[in-house]
Amino acid sequence: MSFLNGTSLTPASFILNGIPGLEEAHLWISSPLCTMYSIAITGNFGLMYLIYSEEALHRPMYIFLALLSFTDVLMCTSTLPNTLCILWFNLKEIDFKACLAQMFFVHTFTGMESGVLMLMALDRYVAICYPLRYATILTNAVIARAGLLTFLRGVILVIPFPLLTKRLPYCRGNVIPHTYCDHMINAIYGLMVALLIGGFDILCITISYTMILRAVVSLSSADARQKAFSTCTAHICAIVITYVPAFFTFFTHRFGGHTIPPHIHIIMANLYLLMPPTMNPIVYGVKTKQIRESVIRFLLKGKDGSHNI
Repeated sequence: MSFLNGTSLTPASFILNGIPGLEEAHLWISSPLCTMYSIAITGNFGLMYLIYSEEALHRPMYIFLALLSFTDVLMCTSTLPNTLCILWFNLKEIDFKACLAQMFFVHTFTGMESGVLMLMALDRYVAICYPLRYATILTNAVIARAGLLTFLRGVILVIPFPLLTKRLPYCRGNVIPHTYCDHMINAIYGLMVALLIGGFDILCITISYTMILRAVVSLSSADARQKAFSTCTAHICAIVITYVPAFFTFFTHRFGGHTIPPHIHIIMANLYLLMPPTMNPIVYGVKTKQIRESVIRFLLKGKDGSHNI
């Protein structure tokens, strides 16, 4: 094992072992992961292009959705190409600094994902509880500042991860039983960051939907209540898709490490980064009427253009 200059216990590179215990199944496991990644990239880029090109979608709700799609692309791309190289070609070595960078991006983008979901909950709160002031409250400048602050929050809280990891002694070698660089950080600091980001976002989401529920229940018309609830359905699905695997990964890693097999941990950690990017475009495409109509118009426009040629 080679070491970095001037340090006796810091390796020059790490070996990512993939999924220990399932080495013979690596090729089979890679197939659904590659399919999901392809769907995620295609779906999210398609959704971002649709929101950009359709003037009817130039509204705060869809701008936040475009930001969520952009975050999803970055989140899954921070790990999946490297994971597929391990599963397909057995390319397990990763440079020490590249490993630190990957760990930084993984945690930054997962924090960003949680933050954008929180902003989308606030968007639904303003749209339902203050409909007449919706456009004046959520201006483009406010949306840009909210997105920037959410990103900076993740960077500020996550940047100590690689700094702390860089100072650790690696007495047990340079082999990481995982498909990407993770779980190398101080457990107490990792728990604190998870509570600061995830706990705060979940609290804001809960408060927002409590206020939404109160406002919707007070409506006299059943049609108005149904319409208000329908605008939240896709977002609630996105919350479940994101937080359920996140909670499973977080709690089993910290409290169920000796009862759950390591390969289950690793598979769930990959799905935790891949499920939201794969499912979010599908959920919003199915549940959101405006997006469905925009997709139909786009397809019909393309069909008419091909006939004119």
